[in-house]
Amino acid sequence: MIDALHLDLSPVIAEQPDPVLFATVSGAHLYGFPSRDSDVDLRGVHLLPAAYLVGLREPDETRSRMWVRDGVEMDLVTHDLRKFVRLMLRRNGYVLEQLLSPLVVHTTDAHRELTALAPGVLTSHHAHHYRGFARTQWRLFERTGELKPLLYTFRVLLTGIHLMRSGEVQPHLPTLAGEVDAAPECLAELIAAKTEREHGKADVDRARVAADVERLHGVLDEAQAASVLPDAPTAYDALHDLVVRIRLEG
Repeated sequence: MIDALHLDLSPVIAEQPDPVLFATVSGAHLYGFPSRDSDVDLRGVHLLPAAYLVGLREPDETRSRMWVRDGVEMDLVTHDLRKFVRLMLRRNGYVLEQLLSPLVVHTTDAHRELTALAPGVLTSHHAHHYRGFARTQWRLFERTGELKPLLYTFRVLLTGIHLMRSGEVQPHLPTLAGEVDAAPECLAELIAAKTEREHGKADVDRARVAADVERLHGVLDEAQAASVLPDAPTAYDALHDLVVRIRLEG
């Protein structure tokens, strides 16, 4: 199995055409259920020169690349700082998981400042992100019967529940399984099965897992209703000032 924590990914960052403010490992490695054949999902933020955003040319705000390096499939996606911060402000749990990932490949002072401001974008409406993501993954599981979308369904529902209850973004499924009282008992077995093959079929009782998913949706609804998270971000002005300052300094 690829150990994402010990891969030397610094050459990948050095190859980028513009400064990278941070890069982290996301995907199955972050979620705690990588397979032997999982690719490495790198996510981060690049910084375009100010002229690219005030001139006539369309800026390259999102860059995506997939390739094989030293026998490992790599998937790199970075957003320009302004776009990334706008996504943070749109109750997008996905980018917050990338920002707060403990699997850090490259960091800067700007990364640390963004991380410090992340609690100021959390709202009770982030439950909608996780609820919608879970429904998409569940439909994929119903169509394919694969274990991966089933684990994603459980993962995002439990992340949403934990966030509503604690105000903490926690995408690591084994951790969630131990901390969220509503977690299904079958998770450890499913995670172990996922290590063997990225696109293996799920050997499960479909009626049982469907009941678990429906129950978790109800728990997420209850957690959102009881959440003390605010209705709107509180860090908008601070993030605006940060984006302007870093852009001008860059």
